[in-house]
Amino acid sequence: MGRFREFTTDDSTESGIDISPLIDCVFILLIFFIVTTTFVEETGVEVDKPKAASASRLEKNSILIALTEKGEVIYGGREIGVSGVRSLVKRMLQKEEIPVIVQADNAAQSGLLVRIIDEAKLGGANKVSVATSQTNKRE
Repeated sequence: MGRFREFTTDDSTESGIDISPLIDCVFILLIFFIVTTTFVEETGVEVDKPKAASASRLEKNSILIALTEKGEVIYGGREIGVSGVRSLVKRMLQKEEIPVIVQADNAAQSGLLVRIIDEAKLGGANKVSVATSQTNKRE
């Protein structure tokens, strides 16, 4: 008579889903979004900007300089003074051509604002703007 073989299924080897490629994809996407995100630098002080009907949105990449009502010129949370504007603008424009935006307080002296704009232009800035708050055009 013939010899019979018994075939048995071995349940000890379970098949599962390998999620390591999924984790790799998630980390690559995370790194991509972190690298491509642009961060807007703030001046570090709160100023009461004048209102204007022709106000438009700020550009994301810009040099933000604040002028307080006390006459302080601030960049990145520290006072640089009017004399520091030209060297700051010159240094920042070495990387790329970006606009300079002056956030002047509503009660700041206009003569000081003009001096800051002048120093920024002497530092090599082609585009210097003054930040304002937008109002309703009917007012």
